[in-house]
Amino acid sequence: MEKQNKKYALIIIDMQNDFVLPGAPACVTGAVASIPKIREALGFFRNKTLPVFHVIRAYRADGSDIEITRFKGFTQEKPYCVPSTKGAEIVEELKPLPGEYQVIKNRFSGFMQTELDFMLRRLGITHIAVCGTQYPNCIRTTIFDGISYGYHVILLTDATSAQTPEIAEANIRDIANIGVECLTVAEFKEKMK
Repeated sequence: MEKQNKKYALIIIDMQNDFVLPGAPACVTGAVASIPKIREALGFFRNKTLPVFHVIRAYRADGSDIEITRFKGFTQEKPYCVPSTKGAEIVEELKPLPGEYQVIKNRFSGFMQTELDFMLRRLGITHIAVCGTQYPNCIRTTIFDGISYGYHVILLTDATSAQTPEIAEANIRDIANIGVECLTVAEFKEKMK
């Protein structure tokens, strides 16, 4: 009976050109390598007709809405994730299909001051599978907020990236220690059979 009440959604975080493509202004070293696993998870959710949320960043070009810790670098170097620029777009391999949701954020968490929680509740979602980039910032805060809002959270470990494998491993340990299921995409697909 409990299994019938579970409803899943996929949350893909910040897989935008400015974070993913080598040489981009805010490139996360491991992001491009995670694309095949994210595509696998995305294909699984699409085949099951389960909701998909592409959570992306967007900052004003003057940096007035960026995190205070990033303001100086953003304004003195090259701005990134500015709306209507190529860098703000989701990478080609993960482009949303019609009917998939896009949520825009300007903080680390996909929940902070966005409509994500409202939309998940409207759809009756109880479980979220999270992937994308990067540990320890946006992935971690979205997961912690998801737990705080009462969602069952699954981290898709091999579909999530960091600047180094050591950063990823440390974050997976911390995230597992708060009770989040940390699964590879293959393990998640097996669990969903």
